[in-house]
Amino acid sequence: MITVTNTADTLKSLSDEGVSIWLDDLSRTRIESGNLAELIEKRHVVGVTTNPSIFQAAIGSGEGYEDQLADLAVRGVTVDEAVRMMTTADVRAAADILRPVYDTTGGRDGRVSIEVDPRLAHNTEATIAEAKQLAWLVDRPNVLIKIPATRAGLPAITEVIGLGISVNVTLIFSLERYREVMDAYLAGLEKARANGLDLSTIHSVASFFVSRVDSEIDKRLTKLGTDEALALKGRAAIANARLAYEAYEEVFASDRWTGLAPSGAHRQRPLWASTGVKDPAYKDTLYVDELVAPGTVNTMPEATLNATADHGEIRGDTVTGGYAQARAELEAVERLGISYDEVVKQLEDEGVAKFEAAWGELLDAVATSLSSKGVDGE
Repeated sequence: MITVTNTADTLKSLSDEGVSIWLDDLSRTRIESGNLAELIEKRHVVGVTTNPSIFQAAIGSGEGYEDQLADLAVRGVTVDEAVRMMTTADVRAAADILRPVYDTTGGRDGRVSIEVDPRLAHNTEATIAEAKQLAWLVDRPNVLIKIPATRAGLPAITEVIGLGISVNVTLIFSLERYREVMDAYLAGLEKARANGLDLSTIHSVASFFVSRVDSEIDKRLTKLGTDEALALKGRAAIANARLAYEAYEEVFASDRWTGLAPSGAHRQRPLWASTGVKDPAYKDTLYVDELVAPGTVNTMPEATLNATADHGEIRGDTVTGGYAQARAELEAVERLGISYDEVVKQLEDEGVAKFEAAWGELLDAVATSLSSKGVDGE
């Protein structure tokens, strides 16, 4: 973390274009030092996302968690319980800091996301149960429960939305799966209405991952090595995201949606995730500058947030005029023998595996801490 200055005109411009700026990071130190409050005040941050990798980095370091770990050790809790007590405490505290934003935006922003246990990604019923438990544990109206967009996750999204719990759908890579996610959301709203719930209290975002698409496709383009292949590097991820926004526009102009809107329903906003650039050859604000569109969220690691504040180029809407070009670029990749369906399936599988591995590392780190305090954590 660095000292936050008031050089945020670019971020204000981004916000003025209808892009909600969320921070893709959270830690006890960030909360207690006042850094999160500073980012809200000076960087136009209006939300926070977390994931298992973020918590593994934060809690695995131990910094800021010593007192709570000692108390948990005295109580003799299990490792899983200890992890949930720490992560939900952080999310609850961040939600309280963001509560004024939530109130002034009518619940649109001021949100903090927490993910279901990634080991449950392929278990629908367990995901539903975990989502209900997390909503109860955090006990804040501005929490979003993150559910992965796996095949098993889709019915869980519908069920959880139908219970009136707001959801951040994560790990979306493919356009087909994204349409299925929006369908699951609308089905959830229909179920919530049938249950007599107030639809105006339910919000959702759909986290469409960006940089990992370039990382995988660029690797395959580099292996081909032709001029045509190399010319397409760094273009697939933005093309994919732009076509996702096109799908969003179509679904939320449909008769099905217009039947829900009068009941106070909110659109499920597209959220650009994984917006930190992986290839140093690309501009570090690439996935911010080129994905500006109204009604979206861009969740950024702090490095990307600071880079955007310093030298981002906000040129208005950079999405809606580019659908034909985006489609042409993905078709060009396909013509070179790189299967879009194969890539996005691989990325989904890897995404779930990475979060599960990070969660395992977090459990191991907490088990070691509890053990060092005289508790075996079993």
